[in-house]
Amino acid sequence: MRRLLAGLLAAAALVAAPVAQAQQTLILGGSDAVGSVIDRANAMFTKLVNERAGGKLKINFIQGEQLGSDMQVIEQMMRGSVHVYGDVLDWYANWVKDLSVLAWGFTFRDMDHMAKFLESDAYKGYEEELRTKQGVRVLAKAPAQPRVLFIKKPVATAADLVDVKMRVPEIRTYLLLWQTLGTKPARVAWGEVFLGLKTGVIDAAEGPVLSAFAAKFHQAAPTVVKTDHVIAAHQISMNDRAFQALPADQQKILVDAAQEAMTWVRKQSEQEIEEVYKKMEAEGAKVMAVDKASFAQKALAGVETMEKEGVWSPGLYTKIQAIK
Repeated sequence: MRRLLAGLLAAAALVAAPVAQAQQTLILGGSDAVGSVIDRANAMFTKLVNERAGGKLKINFIQGEQLGSDMQVIEQMMRGSVHVYGDVLDWYANWVKDLSVLAWGFTFRDMDHMAKFLESDAYKGYEEELRTKQGVRVLAKAPAQPRVLFIKKPVATAADLVDVKMRVPEIRTYLLLWQTLGTKPARVAWGEVFLGLKTGVIDAAEGPVLSAFAAKFHQAAPTVVKTDHVIAAHQISMNDRAFQALPADQQKILVDAAQEAMTWVRKQSEQEIEEVYKKMEAEGAKVMAVDKASFAQKALAGVETMEKEGVWSPGLYTKIQAIK
């Protein structure tokens, strides 16, 4: 009887005693091609967090499109079934309208220009809107790489794009931009672009140069046009409720790791871009530098329309141009 009582008391003590903190696993989703610079930045973030969290926090990075398209992954993150998302910032234009300007052609002169905008008070307000209204916290962001054009025929001016069947992401501003430039936009998932180009479903596509190289766009559409029409910004963001549920030390680990990954992605992108163009040429692609003036002028003609339609706030494009 005494042994039974002792056993019951011991069991009760175990129940009442503080339970050691279980490892918290966070799922990170991103739809970029495996091996792309964005994919590698996500992998770096994962490695940094897992090394620094002392076993109390772990990132499980699901690469490629295993969790779905970017829109699907973002919606999963907003619901909380995915905790962290890493890809280009442009996708959030679907929820914060002024971020649509990120996807408009020739908005930014270069990476430094974009970086200054991303540190501006105006931009910080967009992040706060995303957090308070959609429950998404941006941990860190940085300019990563220019978007360029992949097409099956030579291109000299914007006039050469008329009626071209063009793959465009599911972001309204991208659709409107390429319509303004004369193409016929088609919606094709990122992972299906190569096949779409090969089979003639589409004639052209555009994308961040390093990510598109990893997806082999240049093999299916061997004319690579250095339009640099959009500078893609990479970001790592998180479901805000999941972030707030973590202790302060783990929050700091996540933010610091995200910032380090973003610092790396910008430097690495700058180093790799010219090298990648050489690799494309070695694999049979023709890389073309064009006078962007005709493209920029035609795109500029659509800015007034964008603002009248409320795609972004009136005057925002001009304010960005004034950033020195």
